[in-house]
Amino acid sequence: MSNDMQGTSSRRKFLGMAGMMGAGAVLSGCANVIATQPPKPTKANLDAAIFNFALNLEYLEAAFYLAAVGRLDELTPHGGDLGQIILPAGFTGRGGVSIPGLSSNVRNLAEEIADDELAHVKVIRAVLGDAAVNQPTIDLSGAFIAAGKAASDGKITNFNPYANELFFLHGAFIFEDVGVTAYKGAARLLVDDSEGGNLENAAGILAVEAYHSGAIRHALYLRREEQAVAGLTVAGVVQAISNLRDAVDGPADNDQGIVPTLEGNPSSLRASASNIVPADANAIAFSRTPRQVANIVLLDTSGTAVKGGFFPNGLKGDFRKLGLGA
Repeated sequence: MSNDMQGTSSRRKFLGMAGMMGAGAVLSGCANVIATQPPKPTKANLDAAIFNFALNLEYLEAAFYLAAVGRLDELTPHGGDLGQIILPAGFTGRGGVSIPGLSSNVRNLAEEIADDELAHVKVIRAVLGDAAVNQPTIDLSGAFIAAGKAASDGKITNFNPYANELFFLHGAFIFEDVGVTAYKGAARLLVDDSEGGNLENAAGILAVEAYHSGAIRHALYLRREEQAVAGLTVAGVVQAISNLRDAVDGPADNDQGIVPTLEGNPSSLRASASNIVPADANAIAFSRTPRQVANIVLLDTSGTAVKGGFFPNGLKGDFRKLGLGA
């Protein structure tokens, strides 16, 4: 070994020993402090409630996408009840009959997301076992009409996400960002942080939902200047939906459209032409509590509703410990 190599090796050994000695000194000095710290309070285990809450949302998304590509029947063996899914008149969501005029690109995207959302239903039901709730009543007709009117100050009437490709993308936009923020907000509540446990699985689902959200937002951004309805471009409709979600979920500013200049406070966003990734100033995804998520899917402005919107009979399960219900 050359002198240079020996010197390098010696320095490395020294740095390693110094690090060990330093760490030992720090730990020794902190021993008394650590010993006197009160034990960390035990966190209530709400994992089952959180995953059943998430399961309600996964049923909603699975039903929405499966219907879009004519595969709604696939939900039945996994806790789904087709008799409790309300669709626009004349659209069955079955038999492989998809939304009229779907391009191959959007059809492929819809098929992939449908697969993912159905897989989420399956895996959450498997994790929960006998504690898993079955699908609640889901309204994919009247709820969209109400959301369209509310988001556009009445400019959009009889909104039907299954009428054409563009409306489908707008309908998907209503859900996708909500799923990301829901899983982000729930992460801190989960107790099981073991390898392959609830926290790791929730993080994995969050990542998939974020991919879905980015894909839908990008598809809409590419069409941002098209006229969606009289007086509103695609970007304008997206911003209106974002504003509606922000208005009903509470005082927090945790929603964004796809064009920064349409935001009420553009200085809070990066100085660019696009906003494909909704995030705070630190590029961290937003969080929502279960109550905030419920406000959106129930189309509730009071912050107290237990049913309405996409779940006209309410969510399945007892979520009082999550701040929902009496």
